[in-house]
Amino acid sequence: MKTIAILSLVLVTGFTASAENWPQWRGPYFNGSTTETNLPSRWSKTENLAWLTPLPGFSGATPVVWEDSVFVSSPDEQKSLKLLCLDRTNGRVRWERKIAGGDFEKGRNNTASPSPVTDGKRVFILFATGDLAAFDFSGNELWHRNLAADYGRFAIMWIYGSSPMLYRDKLYVQVLQHGKVPPEYAQAQDGRTERDSFLLCLEPATGKNLWRHIRPTDAFSEAQEAYTTPIPFESGTGAEIIVVGGNYVTAHSAQDGAERWRCAGLNVKTEPFWRIVPSPVAADGLIFACGPKRDPVLAIKDGGRGLVTDTHLAWKFTEFPSDCATPLFYDQRLFVLDGDRQMMTCLQPQTGRKVWQGNLGVKEIFRASPLGADGKLYCISESGTAVVLAAGEEFKILATNPMGEAPVRSSIAAAQGELFIRTARDLYCFKKQ
Repeated sequence: MKTIAILSLVLVTGFTASAENWPQWRGPYFNGSTTETNLPSRWSKTENLAWLTPLPGFSGATPVVWEDSVFVSSPDEQKSLKLLCLDRTNGRVRWERKIAGGDFEKGRNNTASPSPVTDGKRVFILFATGDLAAFDFSGNELWHRNLAADYGRFAIMWIYGSSPMLYRDKLYVQVLQHGKVPPEYAQAQDGRTERDSFLLCLEPATGKNLWRHIRPTDAFSEAQEAYTTPIPFESGTGAEIIVVGGNYVTAHSAQDGAERWRCAGLNVKTEPFWRIVPSPVAADGLIFACGPKRDPVLAIKDGGRGLVTDTHLAWKFTEFPSDCATPLFYDQRLFVLDGDRQMMTCLQPQTGRKVWQGNLGVKEIFRASPLGADGKLYCISESGTAVVLAAGEEFKILATNPMGEAPVRSSIAAAQGELFIRTARDLYCFKKQ
């Protein structure tokens, strides 16, 4: 089943299994994994270092890689919001483009959290200001629009952080936000007090709307908001886009956004301030979604219609669920990281059976999502300590690599035989020497 699912995505997206790219924030298969091999387990600022490049500012955005181009978004000291293109072979900055101004910080976030996405010809970037733009690989702007001007400033407490998603030559943007703008949301004040949550589908070549689907919820207060990114899913009835937030998982037709089904159970106590951060993961006919504040991880069977909470829940995982890190599907296993308690759990996806569980061995918070590659699991803490685990039948720590340069909230990416790690100051490229 796994082979069929991955082959389907390869055929649809055009990604190949050798010398893979990392085109979106959760990689070529939308699940945090890659088929890359010969990656290092150990590194430092001298060991297995290919290059490092200082960045203009901090961001939780993950770099994306296509062949010899690395794209990374960043604010700078002048509060400008920029997209940079680096040469993957040496880290040299090929070009740098200012998209907008007005960066600001709140809590642990700033306006540069969404990761870029590329189809190998163009690169797309979105900022929490609503600025969405497309460039070719030479740095020429193809189009630029502002979603906040069209639909109101994003009404999200800790600043918008969802990444755009490319699938079948369509660009998808999810905005799950507060329906009535509270007065304390200073960044959202624009004279319009009402907001819709929506899934937007655009034409990548022009940035024009193909459709916009309003996504209702009965959640209230901050629980309406989400920092998740949508994923595609090939169901028996056609392509779907899976969205998580506002206390629900929903499946939408990729053709017109129409909602096919929704599943509740993500905010068991209906707490008003429990927003959802981890994005969904899909594999073998199941969708996996994390509730907020370490509420259960749900495994949902696809194929339903309407409200499927009572009919399509396959299993729940409650022991060490995740609050921030998106789960990883890799090598026919589901990996869930409880970053607050530093616990990694390996689950059998179809049944939820626990294969193994172990502590990462460092008393630091993990907010970045794990990477699966080369038979290993790569995790990095907010303090900059990378822990590498074996992705086998038992829990085993292979290496612990302290890097520092906190805060580190960007997930590790792997492409073209290399690892890409973003700290608060620099972008590192590591390669087996």
